[in-house]
Amino acid sequence: MFDTGTTGFMLLATSLVMLMTPGLAFFYGGLAGKRNILGIMMQSFVSMGITTILWFICGYSLCFSGDAMGGLIGNLDKAFMHGVNLNSPFPGNTKLPEFVFMAYQMMFAIITPALITGAFVNRVTFKSYLIFLVLWQLLVYYPFAHMVWGGGLLAQYGVLDFAGGIVVHATAGFAALASVIYVGKRRDKESPPNSIPLIAIGTGLLWFGWYGFNAGSALDVNAVTGLAFLNTDVAASFAAITWLVIEWSFQRKPKFVGLLTGAVAGLATITPAAGFVSLNAAVAIGIASGLVCYLAVHMKNKMGWDDALDVWGVHGIGGCLGTILLGVFASKAMNGSGADGLIHGGTTFFLRQVIAVLGACIYAFLFTYIMLLLINKITKVRVSETDEDKGLDESLHGEKAYDEGVL
Repeated sequence: MFDTGTTGFMLLATSLVMLMTPGLAFFYGGLAGKRNILGIMMQSFVSMGITTILWFICGYSLCFSGDAMGGLIGNLDKAFMHGVNLNSPFPGNTKLPEFVFMAYQMMFAIITPALITGAFVNRVTFKSYLIFLVLWQLLVYYPFAHMVWGGGLLAQYGVLDFAGGIVVHATAGFAALASVIYVGKRRDKESPPNSIPLIAIGTGLLWFGWYGFNAGSALDVNAVTGLAFLNTDVAASFAAITWLVIEWSFQRKPKFVGLLTGAVAGLATITPAAGFVSLNAAVAIGIASGLVCYLAVHMKNKMGWDDALDVWGVHGIGGCLGTILLGVFASKAMNGSGADGLIHGGTTFFLRQVIAVLGACIYAFLFTYIMLLLINKITKVRVSETDEDKGLDESLHGEKAYDEGVL
């Protein structure tokens, strides 16, 4: 009944996307100060547990089961995976079991809120983060996943997002900015990355996993799958080198962390467009990503926003830029189920992309800020000055990443 090749590929893609969450933990863990390594890594890993439970209970259903509230979110018909069995095909591609599609999309839900954590590293209590993790998915991620990928309001409007420019990166990036503004600045902003090799390992795992993230979003094995795979690598490579060259020209030295950050920016930016644009467009998107995200990080520093690990500048701006450039470069010649962008006469499609991503950013920012205000009435969001100075690894978790005797 099911195609073994397609099913096998999607299980592999699911595994690759799962690997991205530990990769993110290593990436953020390397960037954090040595007293806050475990705290930031735990915030990624705990999402794997909490989100899986939530996804099984209601998340999958709210994203991919019918329409409710005028297409703003799904219904609860498939809560607890009701009605989904071994013989249930995924409606979007009947060659694929619905169980596999459910697992694949669950990995996206796991990593999206974890992206936000890099912004408020060493400032947020673990209890408040767990509440945040649940509420943010229920009221931000699930509605946008349904509206864009579940046949909801934005899909009906004609908005496209191949693998998460709006659903993942724009919403997480602007939620991160709201978190930074609400929580405030670190007491010690001069804390350098504790391990650049750990950042490199994290980047490598993210880059590797991103092939499953983007190519797997074709939900099949065909030429579009290959296009998304290649566009992912090309955009990341051009963005990495663009960032390296720009930073080198200003700081007079080629920075490894800059190269790695540029690669992640390119990966985030190509995500919404990977299966809808040509290879030449992916080159342009990669270069634009390296330049624009670098400038966004520079602007963040000028504004005094203490987004510790540059979540807004890399993921937020990258997701927005990629969604808008999809509106410019999209071509039905590349993907017949897509659209023609601005350079191919698709002015209306371009405007829809711009409106959709701006709306997503505004909603994610405002909701996150208000949600943190409400969470703070239940339990303190920001850690005490004593705990922050001591480091969250020891003060909140009673553990240390390294034996300080060997440092």
